[in-house]
Amino acid sequence: MNGERAGTGIASSPARILSAAGAALLCAIASPVLAADPADTILVNGKIVTVDERFTIAQGVAIRGQRIVAVGNNADVLELQGKGTKVIDLKKQTVIPGLIDNHAHFIRAPEHEELRLDGVASRKRALEMLTGRVRSARPGEWIVTLGGWSEEQFTDDPRGFPLEELDRIAPDNPVVLQAVYNQSYLNSAALKAAGIDAATPDPRGGRIEKDAGGRPTGVVRSAGGVAYVAAQIPLPDMEQWLANVRKFVAGLNAMGITAWYDAGGRGMSDKHYAAYQALAERGELNARAFWTTIRQPATPEQVDKVLAEIQQHRPFQGNDYFENIGWGESLYQPATTNLLRNDFVVKPEDMREVRRIMQAIAESGMFLNAHVEMENAIDAYLAELEELNKVEPIKGLRWVLSHLDQVSDAQLARMKKLGMYAGLHSRPLIQGALMHKVHGERAWDMPPFKRVQDSGIVWGLGSDATAVTTSNPFYTLWFAVTGRMVGSRKVNRQTISREQALIAHTRSNAFFVFQESNLGSIQPGKYADLLVLDRDYFTVPAQQIKDIKPLMTMVGGKIVYRAR
Repeated sequence: MNGERAGTGIASSPARILSAAGAALLCAIASPVLAADPADTILVNGKIVTVDERFTIAQGVAIRGQRIVAVGNNADVLELQGKGTKVIDLKKQTVIPGLIDNHAHFIRAPEHEELRLDGVASRKRALEMLTGRVRSARPGEWIVTLGGWSEEQFTDDPRGFPLEELDRIAPDNPVVLQAVYNQSYLNSAALKAAGIDAATPDPRGGRIEKDAGGRPTGVVRSAGGVAYVAAQIPLPDMEQWLANVRKFVAGLNAMGITAWYDAGGRGMSDKHYAAYQALAERGELNARAFWTTIRQPATPEQVDKVLAEIQQHRPFQGNDYFENIGWGESLYQPATTNLLRNDFVVKPEDMREVRRIMQAIAESGMFLNAHVEMENAIDAYLAELEELNKVEPIKGLRWVLSHLDQVSDAQLARMKKLGMYAGLHSRPLIQGALMHKVHGERAWDMPPFKRVQDSGIVWGLGSDATAVTTSNPFYTLWFAVTGRMVGSRKVNRQTISREQALIAHTRSNAFFVFQESNLGSIQPGKYADLLVLDRDYFTVPAQQIKDIKPLMTMVGGKIVYRAR
């Protein structure tokens, strides 16, 4: 297996978690075993931003095996140089811990080798990318983009892709360009391959747009329609799937992601997890995936089956590269909110089913990460959680409410009392303009980064990629600091400092995946997961934060990416 078993259990409170992690690191620093043998790799002459509790800045790092053995000035770390030690001169480059995404859907993503439009602010450029992909594609090969962009991010021409245009570019290859979960644009080849014609009925929760003559226009709308189209795209065989995973993870490494919490999602099956598991067992998985089981029941009868499964579930049977850590994300479909709707109605009968699931998870002593966005939904979930806590205490289980786009100060105080964590995400990067149309003035505070930061709750920063935002963590950091979406339109006023954003994307997120003694900062005893950056995150103009790229990415002491 690639990696060591996690040395962390479930602590009873954040304070105890911090004290335990601190004690472990002090032992690591003082250990003669760590200090005696020479390092395998030493980085010197850098600006090492450790993101430890004091936000220490150092010059060098020494690494032995998968872990850091020393951090300090050049002379300190060079004391561990031996005959076979590799010394890397950083030449004043900035080094930060590997970035951890606290909510993503990356395990699903490699089911297709997508054409991604993440961060593309020009429709003209998107068309150029599509044209290039068609030229290199095999005859009949599907070309798909399953979200990660919206029409509103195009500053030159903010609109979608009509059938005639796609047919002209790709007459022989099926093309599907999915915008968030709002609509998918298909060419004629894709309509034919998917079996969509004048006689095809609307899928549940979706609409196949048709012209006056009843012919499909190439646009399939709403979440149900998007899911229907995605389900028609053929999945690869296992050999190709493994190749897709390798390539996808290499892309994450190139962006600076070294670990993430994965929430599952649409169409997930054992095949999705098996590909990652296989690479982890071979020691070939170059990023760390911590995931929860997702079921999304829609009826009380389906909840009955889920309850039986929860009772049998055993998390924490993997390692520090691939590990199931509990249960999530959408607990009960009828009680699930939608970011681009403001009409959610709390129904007591739905919350009863939510409570049944939460109680089963609590009785099993498991971690839960739950999708909750709108203020009335947050209130309803907290009411159930507070009642549950009276009979089955959840404090110490590290339960997370994810997204929290409309969370209030009072609700944050209630979450803190329950020992809960808050996960906030960068979805307005591509949906900010749409959110303003739906939520009006309130959208300026969605999500409320500053409010959550000021509350003192344990919180972390992530994306919710790949369908509803870009995967790039430097775009996430840029958004948290500037409040701007792709294309630079200002959409959020709840901005925070660069230091606060970086802590939330590293050290804080380690708690979300039970890895605070291993990940999140550059300290002796922790895994050597780190990034060497092409520019200084703290001094570049704020507008350039999104453009930062790693020159080198290291995971567990292994260099997994070098810029060419």
